[in-house]
Amino acid sequence: MDFVSLIVHVVFWVLGFLFLFRIPHCDRGKRETSSYPYVSVIIPARNEEKSLPILLASLRDQHFVASEVITVVSQSEDRTREIAEQAGVKTIQSEPMPEGWVGKSWACYQGALIAKGELLIFLDSDTFLERDGLEEIVAACTKNDGVVSIQPYHRTKRLYEQLSAFFNIVMMGAMGPFTVMAGHMKPIGFFGPCIGMRKKHYFESGGHSEVRGEVVEDLALGEKFKRQKISIHCYGGKGTISFRMYPNGIRELIDGWSKGFATGAAKTYPPILLAAVAWIGGGMGATIYFVEALFDVNTFYILTWASLYLAYVAQIYWMLSRIGRFKFYTAVLYPLSLLFFLIIFLRSFFVIFIRRSVRWKGVTISVKKDKGPPK
Repeated sequence: MDFVSLIVHVVFWVLGFLFLFRIPHCDRGKRETSSYPYVSVIIPARNEEKSLPILLASLRDQHFVASEVITVVSQSEDRTREIAEQAGVKTIQSEPMPEGWVGKSWACYQGALIAKGELLIFLDSDTFLERDGLEEIVAACTKNDGVVSIQPYHRTKRLYEQLSAFFNIVMMGAMGPFTVMAGHMKPIGFFGPCIGMRKKHYFESGGHSEVRGEVVEDLALGEKFKRQKISIHCYGGKGTISFRMYPNGIRELIDGWSKGFATGAAKTYPPILLAAVAWIGGGMGATIYFVEALFDVNTFYILTWASLYLAYVAQIYWMLSRIGRFKFYTAVLYPLSLLFFLIIFLRSFFVIFIRRSVRWKGVTISVKKDKGPPK
């Protein structure tokens, strides 16, 4: 046996605990709801007739109810607007999108312009709040001087959705605040599905108008806030807010993860990126050495590499249990989802940096940088 390889792979396994270590969650605390500011929830929605009712129902069922809910409907070809109007929330039809804008940023910006609240909470239409989730988000926003960003707990239902496992793990680790060095690293951006901030911070920073052409607007907007010395506080969504990503089939899942994952990797802090790469490489290596040991029919080799493989299984399941509802067999068969992750990552690199355009929800979006001044 090559003991050097074994030691190296054990070290790589340990690195997994370094780049995804502690995931804090929102805590409502003992604050009286009467002391909360006026809250405006803004929901950009395009062809969301299946998911929007779930989110709106969860908003109605909260103990602490938002002062106003604004749904911005853009280019929808289904019953999205009708559903929002029937729910009794403030519904606006998006104005024609100006040149240089991306749809979600344009919708969010329009919602912020008409919002009356002192506190703005942007929610993706495929999210839904857990019981008292809104109060926990608002409490976190009022407690922290800056921006609160929450990655929803990922609830999966169909088999193909298990393929999102490594994307969730790597995305959470790459953001920065969940590493063992979290106190020394600022987040590289926001989690786009749930962002809360004071209106004054939003407009002082320029809001979504400053990232109008960005496909991955959450990372770009986070960079703008950091440059203006506005703090960013990131949380995990377990027990507060959840979502079901890409429920419409594996094609949607592929396009969704392809449209910006490579961009996020390019913005990751180098130490975290190196730790993630080493950890992924260790997982692949543990699999290869385990298979080779089986063919060598060497009991000691088999037990040694089987132990490391099972250590990866346990670690991956521990990670997944904190960020989503994933099956135990997904961890046991992790080489399959890891291989899928690597293939889609390469595809993301191609569409972002070589083809320079992505396709999402039937729309082709250019990711070429506009060198001219904003319009």
